[in-house]
Amino acid sequence: MGFRIHPLAASVAILFSGSAVSSSVLAQSQPAGPTVLDEVVVHGKREPAAAGFGDPSSVSNSELRMLRPATSDTATLMREVPGMQFQSAGGTSSLPVIRGLADDRNRILVDGMDLIASCPNHMNPPLSYLDPSNVTRLKVYPGIGPVSVGGDSIGGTIVANGRSLPFAAPGQGLLTTGEIGAFYRSNGDAWGGHIYAAAANESSSIAYTGSYAQSDNYKAGGDFKTTTATGRLGHTLPRDEVGSTAYKTWTQQLAVGFQGDGNLVEFKYTFVKTPEQLYPNQRMDMLDNEQQRFNLNYVGQFAWGKLDARIYHETVDHFMDFGPDKRFWYGPGRPPAGSGGDAAVNGLPCSPISGTRMVNGMMVGCATGMPMYTASKNTGGTVAADIDLSEKDLLRVGGLYQHYTLDDWWPPSGAGMWPGTFENIHDGERNRFALFGEWESQLNAQWKTLLGARYENVRMNTGDVRGYSTAPGAMGNQVTDAAAFNAQDHKHTDNNWNLSALARYTPSERVDVEFGVARKVRSPNLYELYTWSTWSMAAAMNNTVGDGNGYIGKLDLKPEVAHTIAATVDWHAADRSWEIKTTPYYSRVTDYIDAIRCTRGDSCTRNNATTANQFVVLQYANTSAELYGIDISGQMPLAQTGIGDFGLRGLIGYVHGKNRDTGDGLYNIMPFNARVALTHRIGSWDNVLEVIGVTRKDDVSEVRNELKTPGYGLTNLRLSYSWKQARIDFGVENLFDKFYYMPLGGAYVGQGTTMALNPASGNPAWGTAVPGAGRTIYAGLNLKF
Repeated sequence: MGFRIHPLAASVAILFSGSAVSSSVLAQSQPAGPTVLDEVVVHGKREPAAAGFGDPSSVSNSELRMLRPATSDTATLMREVPGMQFQSAGGTSSLPVIRGLADDRNRILVDGMDLIASCPNHMNPPLSYLDPSNVTRLKVYPGIGPVSVGGDSIGGTIVANGRSLPFAAPGQGLLTTGEIGAFYRSNGDAWGGHIYAAAANESSSIAYTGSYAQSDNYKAGGDFKTTTATGRLGHTLPRDEVGSTAYKTWTQQLAVGFQGDGNLVEFKYTFVKTPEQLYPNQRMDMLDNEQQRFNLNYVGQFAWGKLDARIYHETVDHFMDFGPDKRFWYGPGRPPAGSGGDAAVNGLPCSPISGTRMVNGMMVGCATGMPMYTASKNTGGTVAADIDLSEKDLLRVGGLYQHYTLDDWWPPSGAGMWPGTFENIHDGERNRFALFGEWESQLNAQWKTLLGARYENVRMNTGDVRGYSTAPGAMGNQVTDAAAFNAQDHKHTDNNWNLSALARYTPSERVDVEFGVARKVRSPNLYELYTWSTWSMAAAMNNTVGDGNGYIGKLDLKPEVAHTIAATVDWHAADRSWEIKTTPYYSRVTDYIDAIRCTRGDSCTRNNATTANQFVVLQYANTSAELYGIDISGQMPLAQTGIGDFGLRGLIGYVHGKNRDTGDGLYNIMPFNARVALTHRIGSWDNVLEVIGVTRKDDVSEVRNELKTPGYGLTNLRLSYSWKQARIDFGVENLFDKFYYMPLGGAYVGQGTTMALNPASGNPAWGTAVPGAGRTIYAGLNLKF
């Protein structure tokens, strides 16, 4: 049989990503041909059906090319995937939300590796380490999916891959290929570029990839603040400027590979440096982050099937402090002995003279920022085998091991943060061991089934901790909290079983029906278990959701267990020229990790328990929850005219999430939303006019004092023109400069006295959501050679 793939995917098909490597290329004994610009047809064995079970959605190559110049945030390349939304964070690091479940509730594989955010604010999620220019494959398994791609998650799975190595065709000799590109975006004066170069023969290949991106703060479509103060004397922000949204990042990668006789070995070394990424919904900013990752992969094709094995190692060194839009100097009293206290609009620099006591070179009465460090190591290995039992039956088996260590510490900086180091997580450890098996069967021409089971053992532990001070009566209840935490057993072990059963029925060439049930389990992460301080200042620094509140961990958290049912009805033309998909779903989650107002310790006062218009301190807690909704997507041709071919595509999404124990809404649930795009193609032109509509957000998490947001509509325009070896993109996001608040944007704490939970100065104050960007004009240029 034959099937068509886009030319940019031709080299991707040579290799693979994760355990879902395409058999279509590896089944051939001859090396694949080079990457070319004309469409090619690859003949061979089709990809196993499991890759299509669970109603996965892939971001097409045409979508990737069109969206890359518009964003430096890889997660947002999936904006047209049904059921996908994004929890706002930094400019390159939003957190994917799949049908109401965000962040660690989804498994994210980057080049086959399970990466983990190493930060008390999750500022460095997995997809932030993959530049949009280097993405060649994005596939999403929402809800129910094969157990081979699941594990330690209750939402869905995202498979993201960078460029695969090209190899020369037989007799071609030396193959050289490359690409260079650049972009500019007006809002925030964002710019960047990338370069790719590769050389290969039939059996070996080497490639280099580099990218760079930076931006200043972006502006909203109108004023949204009552103050211009930032907490730093002499530095103000206009009322329409969204503070702490600037970023700067670059990536370098070297890859080498060898192939022959159905075997492929690939090694990638990647270095990602982010010297600055500011956060409008967090009290701290990332002021340095370095990731190194080493990824070795083997794929072999045998008479019995396919073997895929991988080992990887990742290190992360992460540093946070107050960025340029947030107050830096803290301490009671007037200068020069203090910085003005929380009531001061600006924290004034302290002086080591005139009353400020010095101990070991540190100003005791005044804090110079609040440095926070995180270091992690992540070592893992996976193995998976596809065993052809018969022409109609495939057995897939495999395993995983991951060893993850984390240290999170805050050095002293003066005032109440001294004389020692605050140990937020000390010698943290999280280890996973997994085994899975699934059976895929083609029962007849109309029925396919997939049954799978996955066992995961998750073991966690951490060492004893201490606060800045060990003196009796130290502020923030540090001594008492640390003693209470240290007196408890820190070991935590979960034995998790994941099960899935899916079936696909094809009554005709125009209709496909898929339905399934699943049991999915996720163990808590280290920050949910082991953050220990009830001090409001320390708790506010442990926040992965961007709501401005403070969070405390809980040692006896149980794993989340989701039982999910879903069905997809897919009506389409025989040639897929038009299609419409409808997917209703329902999930009930036992021991869902939600939050309650804290009832003990420094910040857990009566006011904290009852206030409805301030930031509060919460503690993680298990509860019962349910989520249900529907995703609808479709496309159709409209007309073929002398001025081009016109088409229509669209998405509709609705999800409702509720805490079944309290009746409260779940946090960060996207309200009803839709997007419709008018497409136009003529010759080398490819154009899109898109309209987005979002209704008012009224269902919120009251325990978090989550903010409601008004409904809004946006219009986006994208134009592109392609030559054989060049492409130009031009577009306008938010064409009419509409002002709006992002429903998943969190609380605005992008400027001011952010160390204090509710500062006396009133900046930042509870009640302001993070607004989206105003009109942004962008352009991109891409050249191939």
